[in-house]
Amino acid sequence: MNSNITLTAILEIGSTGIRLQIAEIYPNGNWQVLDRAARPASLGRDVITSGVLSRESILESLAVINNYRELLAGWGIADSNIRVIATSALRVARNRDIFIDRVRQETGFNLSIVEGIEENRLMYLAVRFALKQDLPLFWRANSMIIEIGGGSTEIMLLRRGQMVAAHSLKMGTLIIDKHSRHGFGAGIFYERYLNDNIRNTLGMLNMEMDLTHVRTMVAAGTNAAIVADKVGRQLNENCRIIEREDFIKLVEKVRNYNIEDCIDQFGITYADAEGLIPGLLVLKLFLERTGAANVAVPLVTIRDGFLIDLASGIDSSVQDEFFSQIIASAVNLGRKYHFDEAHGRHVAHHCMTIFDALVKEHGMNRRHRIMLETAAILHDVGTYIRRSAHQKHGQYIVLNSDIFGLHAEELNIIANVINYHRGEPPSQSDIEYIQLQREDRVLVLKMVSILRVADALDRGHTQQIKSITVERRSETVVFHVDNTYDLSLELISLEEKGKMFQNVFGYKVVLN
Repeated sequence: MNSNITLTAILEIGSTGIRLQIAEIYPNGNWQVLDRAARPASLGRDVITSGVLSRESILESLAVINNYRELLAGWGIADSNIRVIATSALRVARNRDIFIDRVRQETGFNLSIVEGIEENRLMYLAVRFALKQDLPLFWRANSMIIEIGGGSTEIMLLRRGQMVAAHSLKMGTLIIDKHSRHGFGAGIFYERYLNDNIRNTLGMLNMEMDLTHVRTMVAAGTNAAIVADKVGRQLNENCRIIEREDFIKLVEKVRNYNIEDCIDQFGITYADAEGLIPGLLVLKLFLERTGAANVAVPLVTIRDGFLIDLASGIDSSVQDEFFSQIIASAVNLGRKYHFDEAHGRHVAHHCMTIFDALVKEHGMNRRHRIMLETAAILHDVGTYIRRSAHQKHGQYIVLNSDIFGLHAEELNIIANVINYHRGEPPSQSDIEYIQLQREDRVLVLKMVSILRVADALDRGHTQQIKSITVERRSETVVFHVDNTYDLSLELISLEEKGKMFQNVFGYKVVLN
């Protein structure tokens, strides 16, 4: 094998199955799947029933993982190139730490839990790959991406290809089945449950985007793929299209099927048949709330998204596009709370100028850059609740919101940066700050120092200082501006807010 080709494996432990994907990643950022395997598992049903993984399910899962370990040994894949991930069932299981330890002790694999918003990110990467440019309406009009799994439903809303919102809902086919049916095959019970329980979700989504203006619905996952195989047409090798009426007509036809009917009619496994009807009814319910003329079904999974993510480290254009979606999601969160968008974007622009000019001094990386930009855009979002102590309200809003592409630990750092963009600097008595890891506390200090300076440069929210250039001297950092306006307010603010920058980086800030 070419030494520049990386042989990689993704092992996913899901609610209804344990799946393996083996692929080659090439130096140019392309990749190719070489092998796939899947085994059913009952982890999700255990967690929904009792909140914990049963002894039997743990033993069954360990046996499957060990079998995969033998398969991977035959491929000669190094452990450093094997990623073992788990999704919704493990996210909520009360004994998940025990399971993670058992996996490590008995198989040697280090298992990582993929949070809901991270699952959204990986699925977006996979969908983007599958659609390519073959569905122009997806990029030009409003769209919804939805994936219904056994334990959760992932939803993304996009406006002209830009992320508006991303949500991970604790609503999967196993949960729907448990709470709604009086006997399998009675589709009316599913629909009553769904109409009662999805109403609030639809209300929340309509606040973010009028669903009747959605022109493309992208349905990922097994349930949609099964229908696409029956009534879909090929868009490309990785995506099929189902006409709206064909989809609704098929769901109406099968809504009262039992498991055996699903197996016979679709030629699928028992595990897939178990969640088929509730999954299709959810898709139908969302489709009917939209103005979509058809359903796009990408034949990809979260494992494909993981591979794309690994390969995109080589392709900077993919990373740039992904980071732009994070910012789009942050801006839309701000709009939800009627923030001062011009000020937020302007402060973020100054932050990026300072960040890029002082890379050697702060030592932060590209991921940290996007986190700082997000914090800068949203630093005043708390004024929606109350202007007084708005930094605290902003921290609360961010901690309790989803921003596409950012996981919980990153949101916690961003929320702390927002909290300290004004007022007293972080101290060892602050619970939210001291609970961070040491490295993250240092990040907060660096980001806050830059954000305070950038905020001071637009103290009046008037964007008088259009741009700055940064010059580092022996003991000072000088911000040169080309401006004829009165900058006395910015000078006073910089004198106050620049103190933390001086304490953290050792340079006094000067406006010239």
